[in-house]
Amino acid sequence: MRTSEFDYYLPEELIAQHPTSKRDEARMMVLDRKSGEREDKYFFEIIDYLKAGDVLVMNDTRVIPARLFGHRPEKEEKIEVFLLNNTEGAKWEVLVRPGKKMKIGTEVIFSDDLSCKVVDVKDDGNRIVEFYYEGIFNEILDRLGNMPLPPYIKEKLKDNEDYQTVYSKNPGSVAAPTAGLHFTKELLEKIEEKGVKLAYLTLNVGLGTFRPVNEDEITNHKMHSEFYTLSEETSKILNEAKSEGRRIIAVGTTSIRTLESVYKKNNKICADSGWTDIFIYPGFEFKVVDAIITNFHLPKSTLIMLIAAFTSKDIILDAYKDAVNKKYRFFSFGDCMFIK
Repeated sequence: MRTSEFDYYLPEELIAQHPTSKRDEARMMVLDRKSGEREDKYFFEIIDYLKAGDVLVMNDTRVIPARLFGHRPEKEEKIEVFLLNNTEGAKWEVLVRPGKKMKIGTEVIFSDDLSCKVVDVKDDGNRIVEFYYEGIFNEILDRLGNMPLPPYIKEKLKDNEDYQTVYSKNPGSVAAPTAGLHFTKELLEKIEEKGVKLAYLTLNVGLGTFRPVNEDEITNHKMHSEFYTLSEETSKILNEAKSEGRRIIAVGTTSIRTLESVYKKNNKICADSGWTDIFIYPGFEFKVVDAIITNFHLPKSTLIMLIAAFTSKDIILDAYKDAVNKKYRFFSFGDCMFIK
């Protein structure tokens, strides 16, 4: 299967640069995964498509302000250190720019109370750095760091919370699980009142998830690993729903990847944590997820391939063409789909 098969035309003006003024007033395309039939709605109408007994599974990860800017001792040249994941203790895997000058032993100073030193260089060019600081690292990061918005978003955030879900709790992601950005606390309360069960998991979203596939043959693509946690409480909710034939609705591709990774690893849903590099593309057999809430994804990305696996390549590309014609807003701050 060729990467080029998942390309589509997208005018640049349809790439959303900021969220809607009210989260739940984004547009929503409702798509039947089998027939391809579509309806055009608004996200607050999602409640009409949910029923008592459904389980809504959400990723409660919280985006960290992962972009730090500093300089080498006695040098004025700006160095960017982009946090990817916490490997152990004060050590992080990072991207650095400019990379050529960041050899093992190189120090970067960010402030009087935060610095780091390169302790290893990985085969892919990423660095492992160890941070030195006074105080609480996350508090210093909140003060000094910048939110890691995707490169296609050119506008500056008015409020960092715009790039967090209202239920975000566990810091560790360098990109938001964007399908969840459409929920408000009030809408979630109404959904619960209808008898829908809310369940949470955590997957720390990495940059690799959103990168285009550069291989001509998609099976040659290697996914970056991301860390997930599925609790005993959530696994119990999911197993009860499955045994009673109730729907499990995944909010976002990160929730899908976590649920299907756990099943693939254990041949069942159970409490689990670990790293996943699962790559879902057409031909994949879903074992857990019955319906999906998801945004519109980049051409030739692993995410559009995942959604095509849940429906079909033809159905999803036809839906995307329709969304372009109707001027839906695309990507992180854009509109969404409910695929049932």
